[in-house]
Amino acid sequence: MQVNPFVAPLPAPLQKGGEKESGISSGFNFADLLTDALAKANREQVNAAEAAEGLVSGNIEDLHQLMLVTEQAKLSLHLTVQVTNKLIDAYREISRMQI
Repeated sequence: MQVNPFVAPLPAPLQKGGEKESGISSGFNFADLLTDALAKANREQVNAAEAAEGLVSGNIEDLHQLMLVTEQAKLSLHLTVQVTNKLIDAYREISRMQI
């Protein structure tokens, strides 16, 4: 009895409609991702400032909500600083590489 090996056809590579010939997908843009993250961190900082102003002016009476918004803005700022530091470290490491 002879057994033929099962050979599955290779799947076709997935391609998005806007993919360039260089192989870089236009669906994911790192610069846009960073810009969106920075905009979100900025919005959270503005919301925290507005909440603090509202508490001082008497419009907001819920101190708990103010603390939540402020802590969320603080964490967002710390995350932004850490990502920035990692990007700078990566750039320095790449610039030190010998070609």
